[in-house]
Amino acid sequence: MAQLTLNLVQGAVIFNFTPEAAKQLQSEISTLMQSLKSVANRTPGGGARPTPQKSMEYQYTGDVFLEIFCNPNIYPSPFAAKILLTLRDERIRLTSEAELTQLIEDLNTFLEQN
Repeated sequence: MAQLTLNLVQGAVIFNFTPEAAKQLQSEISTLMQSLKSVANRTPGGGARPTPQKSMEYQYTGDVFLEIFCNPNIYPSPFAAKILLTLRDERIRLTSEAELTQLIEDLNTFLEQN
């Protein structure tokens, strides 16, 4: 098991994570990016009500419990999107926010090293 560093809006958090879990998270993010692009490409005032996109809710249980949530319907573009992150174990719980682009970069770095 390797250590993943996630850079948050302020600070960073490091925890044990597996390459398999990182690949699964990348897959979830890929789906989220399609939803974000769909939201960004909507034409304002297009008459028909836009179809709301499904939120991303990723969970990982290992040495710690990790939950990542993002609602694509509230961001104008993938570059503006933020994720809500909860990391906890039996002793501590951390809830914070991170930029989606930073999460993607951190995951790519983790996978390149592992």
